[in-house]
Formats: sequence, structure tokens, C-alpha cells
Amino acid sequence: MDFETIIGLELHAQVLTHSKMYCGCSASYSDAPPNTHVCPVCLGLPGVLPVINRAAVEKTVMTGIALNCSIPRYNKFDRKNYMYPDLMKGYQVSQYDLPIAVNGYVDVDVNGREVRVGITRVHLEEDTARLTHRSGVDGERSLVDVNRSGVPLMEIVSEPDMHSPEEAREFLIAVRRILRYIGASSGNMEEGAFRCDANVSQRSTDGSIIGPKVEIKNMNSFRSVERALEYEVARQRAALRNGETLVQETRGWLEDRAITVGQRSKEYAHDYRYFPEPDLPPVLLDEGFLAAVESRMPELPRVRQRRLREQYGLSHADAALLADEKAVADYYEAAVTAAGGHAREIAHWVTGELFAIARNRSELGEVGIPPTSLAEIVSMVVAGEVNALTGKELLTTLAGSDVSPRAYVAQHGLAQVRDADAVREVVLEVLAANPDAVADYRSGKKAAIGYLIGQGMRRMKGAGNPDALRRTMTDILDNDSSS
Repeated sequence: MDFETIIGLELHAQVLTHSKMYCGCSASYSDAPPNTHVCPVCLGLPGVLPVINRAAVEKTVMTGIALNCSIPRYNKFDRKNYMYPDLMKGYQVSQYDLPIAVNGYVDVDVNGREVRVGITRVHLEEDTARLTHRSGVDGERSLVDVNRSGVPLMEIVSEPDMHSPEEAREFLIAVRRILRYIGASSGNMEEGAFRCDANVSQRSTDGSIIGPKVEIKNMNSFRSVERALEYEVARQRAALRNGETLVQETRGWLEDRAITVGQRSKEYAHDYRYFPEPDLPPVLLDEGFLAAVESRMPELPRVRQRRLREQYGLSHADAALLADEKAVADYYEAAVTAAGGHAREIAHWVTGELFAIARNRSELGEVGIPPTSLAEIVSMVVAGEVNALTGKELLTTLAGSDVSPRAYVAQHGLAQVRDADAVREVVLEVLAANPDAVADYRSGKKAAIGYLIGQGMRRMKGAGNPDALRRTMTDILDNDSSS
């Protein structure tokens, strides 16, 4: 029997704000000692009153706009009731029936095919505390760190419009990219700032079998989401084909074993006993507020990618690489502006040389080469003032320096020697010093020219032009048998 996979994702993204969702405690907790960014509100002490974080609401509205959602003018907060050690109050202040954004979509590229994934809702809530489980001589114990409790958290719920683990991964990547572009979230999965739960089920192609929805948790990377879904799809299909009964449940992904394991039966909405939060008033979003938020919306990734292709004549691949991160696209356009052109050449240097350096230093901002310096280097290479090898060396030599590349080249005599007589003199010296390579070339081993050019570059201490050396050498070798 053939089956169709049905996948929906629930994404949780911490909102980038200075303070927590309902109190004034710092929302920056990653490097803080445990339980130091706390107050009576986020500790859930009796008698405290929460206050809504305006910045968190604004960034959630921005997210809704970026995800093509409708923004209702009226929304409210609700209490989601459940008991767990990381929930200080015994309930979470969240949103249920009247969220901030509804009915949107995201277009995702999957192997050259566009897939539209619907967005059911985007709502705002508070994050929970963090549990740490330890084993010691005194046995197992769990510790609670309340620093994370109350950090603004957006939940983005998709429609079940994805039909393969690959589509789910690409949707996840696309949403994260959008959140980072608009500055709503860091999107850091490793630190827990961006988390994903996946709901997956199977439906027979003839409609006779509709399997129950299974939720998968504990996935902390794009790859783990894809692998967990691949495993769960195979598990569910095998069970249905064998006549086994599947149940609606929550399963956890075990990265080291590459399997999912059952954790508990899946809850329904009524299990949480939602009711309106009595300590917070409803939120009314007027036209002025929405207009102000929309005016701050940056150019979104897919729009920018298309513009980079059209404005600068870039290939689809180069435009996609550059537009993947807003900081990279900003850097690229600043370099093109500074150079007054050379858009394609600068694209190749950014996606090639700078990306290679950035891989060793985690991100482009740590490379230490401002866009103006890259513009100078590429301009000199294009004009033939320095060769490409010298240009690459300048990137590492001047990293973190405020010295102008052009001034450095002049000071250290790195400009290419373009005088034809000077080049010919070096070529004659190289040919005279390497008779074996000359003989190899003339006997048909044309690859020997590479060695001879290398010797010429060495003699010219990087100031040679490889093309000029090649032209002069081949002219002499092919036409002057006495050399």
C-alpha cells in the first residue's frame, strides 16, 4: 500500500528583546550564573502582576507581516495550565483563540520546485525555566535555572502542507532566515533560541487509512529534524503495512541512536484548560501602530535575492548565497557601492575567499576586512594593478587593520610589473635556468609551462602577471628555438 506523508511544524523562537516578556529582568541569560536574572514575577511568586513587553509585540507583528499573515486588531493573552518543574507558576501565559497573526504562508524552494506552506498562526508567550539533569554519588537529581523563564517566545504553527522531511527542513531554514533578516530572533538552534516540534502522520493514497498524528521533540538542528522525520515516516509506514495500531503520542528524538522513542500520550487543547489571563488587558493594535511597524520592515530574503540577480546580473546560485544572511548581503552591496561596480567579481570574492576565511572565524563580521577594503582589492585585481594571488594575500595580511590596501601595495612594491621589456627579461632568465622544463615543453609536455610560470612569479616576488608571463613564455618557446 502506498502512503502520503503529512507534516506540520511548530516553531518556537525566542524574541530578541532587552527584557523579559512580563517583567523587567534581562532577557540575556546565556552567560549568566544560574538564577541571577530573576524577580518575583518570573519566579511566579504570589501577588505579582505582569506587564506586556511592547517590543516583543512589535517584533511578533513584524514576523506576522513577513510571513504574509493577517494581523487582527484585537488579541488577548491566556493561561495555559499544566504542571511541570520548569513552569514556575503552574501555568504559562500564552495566547490561544486570539493570537497576534493568522492565515499566512511561506514559499519555499525545494530542489528548484516552489512549495507554499501555510501559516496557521503566530502567537506570543513566555519561555519556561531550564532543567539540568545530573548524576552523582548521591544519585540522580534535576536542577532548575529560572534565568530563561519569562523570555519572550513566539510560536509559529504551520499548516500540514509538507509531504517530505526535505520540505520540512527547507521550510525551517526559510523561516529562520526571515526571522534573522527582520531582527526578531537570533535563530540559534544550538542555544535553544530556535526550537522545532514536528507533527507527522501517514495517509494511504486511496484514503482508506489515516494514521494518527505523532509529535516529535528534542531536535536541535536542521539535520536532526530531517533525520527524525525520515525515521518516523519509515516507522509509521512499516507499522501500518504490518497491521499494527499507531497511537497519537509525543516521541523524543535520540540523536546518538538515530531513533524516536515514545514519551507520553499527546495532549489536546482542552487538556490545558485555557482561559483569558485576568492580570493582562486585551491588546488593541491600531492603524498607527501597524503602520509604524510596517515602515520598519526590511527587504525580505526572497525579494532581495531576486533584486541582486536583476540589479547586478548575478547568477541564481551567487544571489542565493549572498542573500542567505542579511549581514552578508549588506556587506556585498556596500563593497559594490565603494568599488563603483565590479558586481560579479566582488560576488565571487565574497562567496569564495571571504567565505573561506569566515569558516575559520565563525562569521563574516569577524574577518576584519571592511567592504571598502575588499572593493579596493578587487578593483586593483580587475585593473591588473596586482594579481589575484597578491589580492588574496592582502585579505589575510590586512585583516583587522585600517591600512588601505592600495597604500600597502605601494609601500611594499607589490604592484604588478607590466613593462613588457621587464617581463621578457625575467622570462629569458627563467628559461635559461630551467632547460629541462623547456625541453619537456618543446617535446609536447605542455603542462611544463605551469612550472615555468611559477618560477617567473617567484623571481618577481608576487609582482608578476601570470597571463603576461604565459604569453611571453609561449611566444618565445614556440617561435625562438635558440632560447
